[in-house]
Amino acid sequence: MSQPAVSAQPTDTWFQQQLLAWFDLHGRKDLPWQLNPTPYRVWVSEIMLQQTQVATVIDYYQRFMARFPDISSLASAHIDDVLHLWSGLGYYARGRNLHRSARLIHDQYGDEFPDNIETLIQLPGIGRSTAGAILALAFGQHHAILDGNVKRVLCRFEIIEGWPGTQSVQKRLWELAERYTPAHRVGDYTQAIMDLGATLCSRTRPACEQCPVSAHCQALAQQKVNAYPQSKPRKTIPVRQTRLLILQNEAGHILLQQRPPAGIWGGLWSLPECPDDITDIPRWIKQQFKGTITKTGESMRHTFSHFHLDITPIVALSGPDGRIMDDQHQLWYNPAKPKSLGLAAPIKKLLARYSRDTTITEGTIK
Repeated sequence: MSQPAVSAQPTDTWFQQQLLAWFDLHGRKDLPWQLNPTPYRVWVSEIMLQQTQVATVIDYYQRFMARFPDISSLASAHIDDVLHLWSGLGYYARGRNLHRSARLIHDQYGDEFPDNIETLIQLPGIGRSTAGAILALAFGQHHAILDGNVKRVLCRFEIIEGWPGTQSVQKRLWELAERYTPAHRVGDYTQAIMDLGATLCSRTRPACEQCPVSAHCQALAQQKVNAYPQSKPRKTIPVRQTRLLILQNEAGHILLQQRPPAGIWGGLWSLPECPDDITDIPRWIKQQFKGTITKTGESMRHTFSHFHLDITPIVALSGPDGRIMDDQHQLWYNPAKPKSLGLAAPIKKLLARYSRDTTITEGTIK
């Protein structure tokens, strides 16, 4: 099989023109945040799109906008309401940072979204690429972006060696991103290169025959498209263990506790966690919650970006003399009338599973 021929080194203008011409015909122009691209709407979409695909984001974005249509409404909201709408989207620090930034913009800039990159990158959760995307898409300013899609396009087009997470490769990719970003139609170009990476130049099964810049793609010329971007050196993903308490009272309500702001599921509501050094779990439940253990549930695994978490549910019934009361950081959760709380995906699954468990709700210990 012969290798595709590659003509002379392209000009930056050629790359821009090819990409924009393709975008005019095939680019995405009807995404919810594109229909009314205010700085606020673009910002929310860019935060949600960090490490998350467009198809997943759309429904979350529309619900979020319906509840928080502007900076003022988001800034005045309780963090529980924000995280409730973020539940299931993952990477919850994004939701917390979005809320914190909204309050800063409200307090310091009178709800006026900042329009310079130096100010934007000082806000929680906004880095150089996200700031560039907001300014390009919402303000038409000349700023480059370098998200995962753009990295993939540039790594293949220029056949960049090394893992993009390393400092030297990042520096080279930023140089290329700046070089190829045009002075005119910068918003369209920004959307176009993101679209190219998300659709044709996808991570697996790229459609090179339809790519507008394939004539000069060096990875395609060497038939090594799937080799780029080069992968991060593999490490064994560690497995951690935790035990979560499913404690129900006589009304069938389940005890939830709010986690600290930092760390796993920071600020979300979760089930009480049994400390690792506890060996006598029935005694711990009796001392801490006046509860009686009924059974140990089937373990489930939840995978984060850097480790697996094996969760073992411990099912228990709170006694009539239990003195557990709702306060700022714990409450009795009624599955039949759920409150608007931020819940991580595995916690939602456990609540759904054990709220139907008649072994507990009928008070019969088996």
